Amino acid sequence: MSKTNISRRRLLTTAAALGGGAVFFGPWKHNRVYAAGTDKPIKIGITSDASGQYANSGASDRRGMGMAIAEFNDKGGVLGRKIETVHIDTETTPATGSRVAERMITREDAGFLIGAVSSGVANAISQVAQKYGVIYLNTNSSSPTESGKNCHRVKFVWDGNGSNFAQAAVKNAIEAYGDKWMLLTNDYGWGHDTANATKKLLAKYGGSVEDEILVPQGTRDFSSALLKLQQASPNVVAAAVGGDDQKAMRQQVAQLGMGQAPAWINNQQDWPDVYGLPIENLFGVFGTTWYYNLDLPGVDDFVKRYQAMYTDTKMRVPGNVFYNGYMATKNLLQAIERAGTTNNIAVIKQLEGHKMSAEERMQHHDAYIDPATHQVQQTIYLATANTGTKDSDDMFKILSNSAPEDVQDLGAQDSCKLESYEETATFDA
Repeated sequence: MSKTNISRRRLLTTAAALGGGAVFFGPWKHNRVYAAGTDKPIKIGITSDASGQYANSGASDRRGMGMAIAEFNDKGGVLGRKIETVHIDTETTPATGSRVAERMITREDAGFLIGAVSSGVANAISQVAQKYGVIYLNTNSSSPTESGKNCHRVKFVWDGNGSNFAQAAVKNAIEAYGDKWMLLTNDYGWGHDTANATKKLLAKYGGSVEDEILVPQGTRDFSSALLKLQQASPNVVAAAVGGDDQKAMRQQVAQLGMGQAPAWINNQQDWPDVYGLPIENLFGVFGTTWYYNLDLPGVDDFVKRYQAMYTDTKMRVPGNVFYNGYMATKNLLQAIERAGTTNNIAVIKQLEGHKMSAEERMQHHDAYIDPATHQVQQTIYLATANTGTKDSDDMFKILSNSAPEDVQDLGAQDSCKLESYEETATFDA
């Protein structure tokens, strides 16, 4: 049987049956399965959470992808082909993420995968994606390991990571608040990796870690952890707590009147985690990659397009998670257009090293995709609560912005070992 007559689904299913991908390698350097004409849609598998700790962020992530896809489909799609999607809940669980990725590729015939908030889930998805050579965009998980030791040739990381945010905040916080720190850390990959990045910078700039309190995922009662903090009286608490856990933490800190002292550094603040909270719960300094009220070209129009498309959502303005989902999807589709093909290796090469202007990104500095780690190097913002605001949506006060070169995670470049093109299965989606 000729290669052009073998369906991609059959080939991928055979790969799975043989123990995962071995059929692609053997004597072949390139293995192409051709799309069945331009009437075949480009199919994207959306691998975001709809339940679990990051369900709210997963919904926002999907809305961002959806707006980008709708804009391309309104213009006729990509390379004359419409874009279709399939979504399966990854449940904020790595094992589920792995099963979802396998099904998306081998049964749903998805040529690309997009979406993640949990870094553990993203890592699991990317391992399956690399096995089959399917390009995977990690939109919103921010563990440094995602573009470090867990990097892959097919994976591209769109969010700032814990090291980027820590570099923007730690030195200034030591100078402003003091060198006696305690860490409050979600007890899973992202929390540990982010805390480790903070520890390295504290050692570099003369700070000390008095203690680290580990918080299991799903924690709703922070009373014992907060009692330890009160007794220790650190200058600064560096919190790497996310999702629904962070909402519970913020509420209890505010109730105890601990939001002002000690000082709080929350590594990153995802918009879905705080939208609608009382402003007094938004204590401390925190990082983000984007804000809907930035005084920059394109921002107002972007917000209006969001509001026109999502009239029923309770979140009346877009946040960083929506923004990352939109930008990742838009840039993937543009990369396919530049390549003139859906061949995965050709699209990967279009993404690697790709430069994006500050205007295109609606940020203060130009951005680019690091070809060595596949992480987007971008502007990092520090913010705090916008106290006194009369607009309930305008919750952040932006304090500073850092250029990509000032907050780059150099450790990721040392630990990332991308597979070669020859080791990566190749096909036309």
